[in-house]
Amino acid sequence: MSIQIASAVRMNDELSTVVPFPSAYRASGLLLHVTSLPSPYGIGDLGPAAFSWVDRLHDASQGWWQSLPLGPTAYGNSPYQSLSSFAGNDLMISPGALIFDGFLQAPDCECHLAPEAVDYDSAIPFKRRLLETSGRNFRAGARKDLAGEFDEFRILQQHCWRLWALPALKDKYRGVSYLEWPTELVHRKPDALARVPAGPGK
Repeated sequence: MSIQIASAVRMNDELSTVVPFPSAYRASGLLLHVTSLPSPYGIGDLGPAAFSWVDRLHDASQGWWQSLPLGPTAYGNSPYQSLSSFAGNDLMISPGALIFDGFLQAPDCECHLAPEAVDYDSAIPFKRRLLETSGRNFRAGARKDLAGEFDEFRILQQHCWRLWALPALKDKYRGVSYLEWPTELVHRKPDALARVPAGPGK
């Protein structure tokens, strides 16, 4: 499949495109944020609709899918107000994929959210509940075959989730500015940070 997702990577402190463009290169594509894809779960995600969208682009001879930033959002849910340079937006995790992979059951994902527009006030608590349920199921023994990979991820990516733990505290303190958090967290005192949950799933 020839569809390419427009992105960039940083190598040796220099920003370079993933795919180099020859001088005579010409192509076309579309701009569409993942959250705008159709979904029965209140918000577009990286599930079957995303794969179907790529297939449709391919069938229409389009070479690119350009998306807006995919990080976790705040401040009006703008994709340009991301809370992390490393974490992905958990709203884009597909409930259908979690069912397929054995972390959820179909009844867990039943909802009555409007399919024609994103209602963040409804979609956010719904999706977070699903993720909490899938996490509990995993800790209770669902997909034990992935336990080793999960532990390896926690070790290899600890620099990312340690940083992500800080903005995650916004939920604990009801979204207020970090300057209003306890002083020892604002100043990143080691003993205070040590009491932050040890990592994903903990």
